[in-house]
Amino acid sequence: MNKLSPINLKRSSSGATLIEVLVAVVILSIGLLGISGLQMRALMNNQSAINRNAAIVHAYSISEAMRAIPARAAAGDFDIGLTEDKPTGTSFPEVTLANWRDQIYSTLGEDATGSVSCTGNSCTIIVQWDDSRGTSGSDQQQFTIELLL
Repeated sequence: MNKLSPINLKRSSSGATLIEVLVAVVILSIGLLGISGLQMRALMNNQSAINRNAAIVHAYSISEAMRAIPARAAAGDFDIGLTEDKPTGTSFPEVTLANWRDQIYSTLGEDATGSVSCTGNSCTIIVQWDDSRGTSGSDQQQFTIELLL
C-alpha cells in the first residue's frame, strides 16, 4: 500500500487555495459595491430633504414680509405667478419679492421659483423646485402654504 507520509499530508491541507481567496475577494467586492450604492442613494435623498427644508424657510420668509404690511398683501401687491419674471420696481413688495426670488434661485437652483396669490385676507404661497436628483421624488416638487393675514 501506498500511504501518504505525514509531511505530504501537512502540505496538502494547510493554507487557503488561490480559488478560495478569489471567491472571498469577489464576495467582499460585491458587498462593498452594494454599500457604496446605498451611500449614494442616501446622499441624494439627503439633498432632497435639504431642498424641501429650504423651500419651507423661503415660504415662511415671504409670509412674514406680507404680515408686516397686511393691507398691501390683501390688495394683491405681493401677487406673483410661478412663470412671471421677478419684479423690478422700488416699492417694498416689489423689492421683497425680487429678493425672495433671488434667494430661491441661489438656494434651490435656476429652475426654482415661487408664487404668491392673495384673495382678500387669504393667500397661497408656493415654492417650486427641480428634485430630479432625489430617488423617490418627481422632477418638480412644490411646497404650498395657506396664509391668513
